Amino acid sequence: MKRPKIFITRKCSEQQLQPLYEIADVDMWPEEEIPCPRELLLEKAGDADGLLTMLSDSIDQELLTTAKKLKVVANLAVGFDNIDVQAANENGVVVCNTPDILTDTTADLTFGLILSTARRLMEAANVVKNDQWKSWGPLLLAGHDVHHKTLGIVGMGNIGQAVAKRATGFEMNILYHNRSKNEEAEQRLGATYCTFYELLEKSDFVVCLTPLTTETKELFNKDAFNKMKKSAIFINVSRGAVVNEEDLYDALVSGEIAGAGLDVFLHEPIPSSHPLVSLQNVVALPHIGSASYETRYGMMNLCASNIAAVLNGKDPYTPVRL
Repeated sequence: MKRPKIFITRKCSEQQLQPLYEIADVDMWPEEEIPCPRELLLEKAGDADGLLTMLSDSIDQELLTTAKKLKVVANLAVGFDNIDVQAANENGVVVCNTPDILTDTTADLTFGLILSTARRLMEAANVVKNDQWKSWGPLLLAGHDVHHKTLGIVGMGNIGQAVAKRATGFEMNILYHNRSKNEEAEQRLGATYCTFYELLEKSDFVVCLTPLTTETKELFNKDAFNKMKKSAIFINVSRGAVVNEEDLYDALVSGEIAGAGLDVFLHEPIPSSHPLVSLQNVVALPHIGSASYETRYGMMNLCASNIAAVLNGKDPYTPVRL
């Protein structure tokens, strides 16, 4: 019997993908940090039964139309805005993602950004590395306290709740805005629901964890930043497109807000010449929200398990449902 074919768009751990090698002929793009070229992806998808994809891969109508054999796409991410899920379903293709497994790791990174931005940790480390530490001063690299402050979370899903749980250890007042109230977060974490603009006006730290949708695109714009406290710090660990980066830059330069910690950007990767990178009150990271060995290996294994299940005629573990 002819074995199915699977194409993987980035170099991943073969050990974690072992379930695929047992049931299929696996072809993997050999680069870890260089995206698979679009032309090659279209070519490989045309003969593939399964795809293991990254957020940088556009799984759109064009690809789905040419991928006549395709049965399953497993995205190495909790998000799936790079995939036309409706078109995939219409073509009989199952779409899977990797929820839950990266919740705590991403929450750790989010809180790390809060602390790094508020306490100016990156600046302070560079002062030592660049031999600029000449003396002690009463306000040398003074930042903002995190404990006892108000944290506003936009998007109280699993990661939002995990961030809120960490905030309780800092005795923070927790506000949140979501499409609907999250009673579990209110009862378990003491979080208080409020409107988007109420959250912006009251929060010392505004953390964006909302998925990218038509409604959330450029949700954080000039109007939103103007509503925030001048001492507020903005954190984004969701998607770059939820922010108008020009408006954020203007808000940071003008002092409309105090700082920003960013793990995602509109166009990735960004160059060192990106305007936001030039600002001292910005901590910019290269989209490493879930980047721990344990979590990334777990995500790879889950993708492999989802693909193997579908190709074996079984239900996937984590299908994306519209």
